[in-house]
Amino acid sequence: MRTLFYAVCCLVLFSTGIYAQNSADCRTAIPVCADTPIMGLTDGSGDIDDFDPDVIRQSGCLEKGSVGSANIEHNTSWYVFRAGTGGQVGFDIEALPASGTTITAEYDFAVYGPFDENASCADISSGNALPIRCNYEVNSTRFTGLGVNPENGQVGEPSLTQNLNTYDEYLDVLPGEIYYILINNYNTNFDDDPEPFMLTFTGSSVDADQNSALDCTLRDEFLGLDIIACEGDPDITLSALNSPAGSDIASVEWSVDYEDDGIVDAAFAGSGPFGAEYIVSSPNSGRYFAVITTASGTPPTVADVGGILITFYGIPILDHVEILETNLSINPDMNNIEIIVDGDSDYEYAINGGQFQDDPIFRDVPPGMNSVIINDKNGCGITEPIDFLVVGYPKFFTPNTDGINDTWNILGIETLTNPEVYIFDRFGKLLALLDANSVGWDGTYNGRPMPSSDYWFRFEYEELTDGVLVAKTRKTHFSLKR
Repeated sequence: MRTLFYAVCCLVLFSTGIYAQNSADCRTAIPVCADTPIMGLTDGSGDIDDFDPDVIRQSGCLEKGSVGSANIEHNTSWYVFRAGTGGQVGFDIEALPASGTTITAEYDFAVYGPFDENASCADISSGNALPIRCNYEVNSTRFTGLGVNPENGQVGEPSLTQNLNTYDEYLDVLPGEIYYILINNYNTNFDDDPEPFMLTFTGSSVDADQNSALDCTLRDEFLGLDIIACEGDPDITLSALNSPAGSDIASVEWSVDYEDDGIVDAAFAGSGPFGAEYIVSSPNSGRYFAVITTASGTPPTVADVGGILITFYGIPILDHVEILETNLSINPDMNNIEIIVDGDSDYEYAINGGQFQDDPIFRDVPPGMNSVIINDKNGCGITEPIDFLVVGYPKFFTPNTDGINDTWNILGIETLTNPEVYIFDRFGKLLALLDANSVGWDGTYNGRPMPSSDYWFRFEYEELTDGVLVAKTRKTHFSLKR
């Protein structure tokens, strides 16, 4: 009876337009809603790695199931949904036979969210977003998911390593929240025989109204959510087969707005069956659109009106370091800088081997030579340390011949115009005169070491302002420590 059921089930699914879907990469996750079961496939591991291996080993059930090492991305499929109403949402993943009557797949899953409209798979791959529901246990039934196993009535429980429970708890969602679902086939199969499954949404909100529980307008954005990619990444395949038209496609017209300024720059034909696919290669950023002419004529056209914005980023490039204030100014008496990057990605910054921060402004930076590292938070690269100079004076020096801070000078003085430094003791006696060629004051006067104390200096130089050299003067003090 089970064999007959599966044969009839698959025949009905394909004949009624509930076609098999697969996208093995998070960035091209297929938008879905709850109004019909979804026929999915797993076959292959995608074009890019959706997980940082070092992070995934520490992320709970994804690498710590009932077996020593789970196959995270051997055969995967990604989906994304947006909650339409608040309430309880779950799902069943039912393994189906790839061919004949034998089921060879064993499905696992992970759920990520909730995200807002700026959801990014980069948060998942970087480990900034960890799964809120998942199961990588050994299955004893053909079902796994969230909620209640329809085969044996097993109630979902919180994920616990090696509890052998194939179901996790329902989600409690709020309207507008976005969730990603990773479906993974633990049993490796790269034999060109894709293994199918059935994804069906459940839960009290779905039972109340399956047409509104998940926002089906997201499925109308069938090209998926906007994609952030890195220059040099593998090609991105956009598919119109994920549209509500299903396989009812006569032709597809593709177009692109490269500047995302509301002006379509080019139109072109797609590839594959009915021209239903278009391949985007790095670094062709832009907003891509698809308009489908259906074969049945009902509806006559299906369009992803908003399109999908694909943005390629490269390794960050430092434009310059803006000196906001230096301690050569009276107020504030500190060196403040801003890191300016040539690019519009999402960056974080670290100076002098310190911790990364999102703010490009650093305060009280040491005078002299410093270094900055810039990291693209979208995972598109990190710079080597880049040196930059902050002209300023050290607040103290220690002339004890240990090779560290043995002399005092304006750091970066050689970059200034006509600089002169006059050093005085507290009684106003001139002890030293420094210029751009001086190595610095060694803490002596007429060959005699001066005692630990505060010493004053007057610093004079010229600065180009609006094409005119303007005289600048700074008078303050520093400490000699022995």
